Amino acid sequence: MLRSAVHAPIDRETHAVLRAAVLALVDARPGRRFAPVLHAGRPGLAVRHQDPRPGSAGAVPVDDAGLRADLALALLRRARALHREPLVWLTRPGELSVHDDDLRWLGPTAWAAQALGLPAGLVVVTPRGWFDPVSGVQREWQRMRPRAPG
Repeated sequence: MLRSAVHAPIDRETHAVLRAAVLALVDARPGRRFAPVLHAGRPGLAVRHQDPRPGSAGAVPVDDAGLRADLALALLRRARALHREPLVWLTRPGELSVHDDDLRWLGPTAWAAQALGLPAGLVVVTPRGWFDPVSGVQREWQRMRPRAPG
């Protein structure tokens, strides 16, 4: 059974953490196209896995669900050392609707969280907002501005 990461109504802490994840992505300015990245922890202190861009030299994307589950488990184990209840989120370009990359990581991250007894589910973060692909809960901003440097 897939666990929802976020339930309505959203509490202030969850809202602040997920907004920080969106801002971190906007601040990174990855451009219009970038490879999806799986994060575990909290924005500002997280471990991550980035699939290589298709077509790049030596690129071997993680196409196997078992390997994705092992990666998610390793990320969550490391993140649990940083946070008692780490968040798992996937950053990617595009709209706030379910994409193939979301579905590729949803099951493996749910399995990894369950294996560790964590309440984590997967949240998808784009430059426009975030959403939970299981519950459908989402927040969208018309324009997130990068924070001023310094």
